[in-house]
Amino acid sequence: MQYLAAIQLAEMISTIIYTVLGMALMAGVWKVIDWLTPFPIMKEIEQDQNMALAVLIGMLFVSISIIIAAVIVS
Repeated sequence: MQYLAAIQLAEMISTIIYTVLGMALMAGVWKVIDWLTPFPIMKEIEQDQNMALAVLIGMLFVSISIIIAAVIVS
């Protein structure tokens, strides 16, 4: 019974670590995207109501998160 509790604890700790790692990578990707674009992304989305840019950035984050998850799992 203690062996099962140890496995669950180890899995919970690794899940927390990988979650923090994934979030840090996503934050890094956001900083790189913001740095590479010649215009302020948040201004375009919030003030100018650029829906196409919002969808593009959202799908970019979904695709990057899938790639990060695949790398972490492998």
